[in-house]
Amino acid sequence: MNAKPASAVSPLDIERVRADFPLLSRTVHGKPLIYFDNANTAQKPVSVIEAVDRHYREHNANVARAVHQLGEEATSAYESARDAIARFIHAPSRDEVILTSGTTQSINLVAYSYALPKLKAGDAILTTVMEHHANIVPWQLVAERTGATVKAAPIDANGELILEKYVEMLTPEVKLACVTHVSNVLGTVNPVREIARECRRRGIPLLVDGSQAVPHRPVDVQALGCDFYAITGHKMLGPTGTGALWAKREHLMAMPPFFGGGEMIREVRFEGTVFADPPHRFEAGTPNIAGFAGIPAAIGYLEGIGFDRLHATEQDLLAYALDALETVPGMRIFGRAKEREPVISFLIEGAHANDMATLLDLQGVAVRSGHHCAHPLMHFFGVPATLRASLAFYNTKAEVDGFIEAIAKVRKLLV
Repeated sequence: MNAKPASAVSPLDIERVRADFPLLSRTVHGKPLIYFDNANTAQKPVSVIEAVDRHYREHNANVARAVHQLGEEATSAYESARDAIARFIHAPSRDEVILTSGTTQSINLVAYSYALPKLKAGDAILTTVMEHHANIVPWQLVAERTGATVKAAPIDANGELILEKYVEMLTPEVKLACVTHVSNVLGTVNPVREIARECRRRGIPLLVDGSQAVPHRPVDVQALGCDFYAITGHKMLGPTGTGALWAKREHLMAMPPFFGGGEMIREVRFEGTVFADPPHRFEAGTPNIAGFAGIPAAIGYLEGIGFDRLHATEQDLLAYALDALETVPGMRIFGRAKEREPVISFLIEGAHANDMATLLDLQGVAVRSGHHCAHPLMHFFGVPATLRASLAFYNTKAEVDGFIEAIAKVRKLLV
């Protein structure tokens, strides 16, 4: 990320920012909430909440199926989300942006509409050890149906992808390559641009899971050079049940529909159906219209802060949190990538992750525990689960201090 030096970035007025997020002011078990589960889902600013509320109060109707005023307003709001996402990720065309329920649906769409018709016995799909299950299981399902295999590129002890090994594994039988932009467990930022360049040299399409990238850094799909890029709205301040798949038009035009139903057709006869052009070909049925009404507000909020300021704030907070955690006896932190986003996975010797998370919750601290939908990564580190503290620009150093104090209290009960 080509960010400005921290000294050149004006600081955030953190109290003003936090005032925009109503949930941050609540208490949990009688304690002020410390919300460190942002990689799971981000909190929503008032502007997003109001956009969804306004849709239901003033514009509620279905999209693309009515010529009355409300229908036109709902359609306009829905299509505005496509425009906002296309601009946000620098897509060449809005018609290359398919609105989905999130990254999981987006990847499944590629698996069943792009990969399944092309794969045959002996072919392979390449992914990595650090992937979320959403970037593993769909490939396994289509591989089982076609006789193809799924290969996983290794990582090192720091939680960084071994790039040369990934490139070595881009052999002729690989028909699709996949990689997460940012690990949901480690925060590791992968060298997507370099991977895309090596894939292009070999004629191998590349899919990127961008769920954990878009909340923290600017994304330009054209500059990255990938073929598919998937995002999830609720991790970037937007409503749940929203997301998108960007894909090169050449792929979309050749892909058959994944779902069938209304809105994705030109004409239906029992003799056969003529499908709509992308993106509507892949958007059968009634979508989460109200959710997508909140997406332009979410994007507008991130852009209003500016990724330079957001990045500087989060990196400063990450460094502060890592230094503080290092002082905790028995602490084991997973992942030491040189470039990372504010996600920290850890364990404390003698304490089970779920027990820690449960007791931290009683102290008002929300962190995630478990395998984080990343079983292969847990196996790599030889643990069944970790605790994960994931930070956002609206978190504070005072919250980190409260987090460390809570850990000290809980540790005395468990160790």
